[in-house]
Amino acid sequence: MSNELLGTVAHIGEAKTPAPKITGFHHIAYRCRDADETRKFYVDLLGLKPAAALAFDRDPGGRDRPFMHLFFEMGDGKFIAFFDEPGSADDAVFRMKDGIEDYHFAFEVATRAELDDFIARLKEAKVPVFGPIDHHFCHSIYFFDPNGLACEITVRDAKHDEIMEAEGGRVAQAIREWTEKTRALKKARLKLLNAAD
Repeated sequence: MSNELLGTVAHIGEAKTPAPKITGFHHIAYRCRDADETRKFYVDLLGLKPAAALAFDRDPGGRDRPFMHLFFEMGDGKFIAFFDEPGSADDAVFRMKDGIEDYHFAFEVATRAELDDFIARLKEAKVPVFGPIDHHFCHSIYFFDPNGLACEITVRDAKHDEIMEAEGGRVAQAIREWTEKTRALKKARLKLLNAAD
């Protein structure tokens, strides 16, 4: 797939229609290697509610490409979703990703005791789990699902909201400082960043 469809910020000034308020995620979606294995991990192990398993013979473009779209519901009514598309399954896709800094999703629990219960449960199921790590506004544990996706379970610390509010007030300044510090390195490494200038 080419980069022609990548969003850009080059013409943001031309957008005159006000942005409606995004109320949150409906779902986030990933590819999975097997629907039943993924259901067992997210429903039987992590306790999410099975919400839908939709089988299709054709993709949205009308091509013959059978796939299943799975949805698992979290306690807030939002979903994590998966695509099981056997025609393009490849072991290289379902390996452990490079790490949590590439991408991961973070589930949230209400108490530290619940976080500790998940540590025990994952260890009992022989799922390697790391943490808890103190991020100074939350504590988190990390593990990988059978598809190689990095997962986090986090609990907010007592000062979470206070810290996030203070950080929110300095986002523009922090990004400006970071951009000044890293722009030369990125311009040397990223063709698309140079094309945007």
